[in-house]
Amino acid sequence: MQLDGLIEGCLLQRYKRFLADVELADGRRVAAHCPNTGSMRNCSTPGSRVWLQDSGNPARKYPLGWKLVEVEERFLACIDTALANALVAEAIGQGVIAELAGYRRLRREVPYGEERSRIDLQLSEGSSPDAWVEVKMVTLLEEEGWGSFPDAVTTRGQKHLRELTALAQAGQRAVLLFCVPHNGIRQVRPADGIDPDYGRLLRAAAEQGVEVLAYAAEVSLSEIRLAKRLPVAL
Repeated sequence: MQLDGLIEGCLLQRYKRFLADVELADGRRVAAHCPNTGSMRNCSTPGSRVWLQDSGNPARKYPLGWKLVEVEERFLACIDTALANALVAEAIGQGVIAELAGYRRLRREVPYGEERSRIDLQLSEGSSPDAWVEVKMVTLLEEEGWGSFPDAVTTRGQKHLRELTALAQAGQRAVLLFCVPHNGIRQVRPADGIDPDYGRLLRAAAEQGVEVLAYAAEVSLSEIRLAKRLPVAL
């Protein structure tokens, strides 16, 4: 996925969940849309270098959107959670995710489950059973090399794990895929100190047959692409 026309600045503050104040290189201060509903722990430190992208839509109240941040003054990370599904879909189409190769059809936001959820990706028409794929973006670097999910308590994420577990118990192929667009993360684990219920449900889901995968993205100022599988420690 190409990143065009990024605008560098310095993060002043992130507030009201969806807004961030940024000082641009020319000294102007702008309010940008923050496309991330999580806590953004360790990704929203004031003073960090950030990169914005102009939506090109003058009708938007906040035409600039926050895309990248430099973490610990050395790692690039993408904070736009809306890109996660597109990155995974692109990687599947390119054959990067070997575990999900061989399917001819990909559908998005397909309704499923007793709790009225929508699966991020449904893969079908392949030699393997249909795959129901839930995508989660990991941006929380807690210590050297370790990425944790979630970065805040997520009742929605807990619901998705219950739905995936029910699919696996019914004999369906259920997959939880952690998308990791953070150059400093080399392995993934549940954030038990933040949401212990999520960690418990994740381990139970894996025991019931839910496949848990993690793939790292290479992040630069011109491109983001999923590149390699990461270990998941449950």
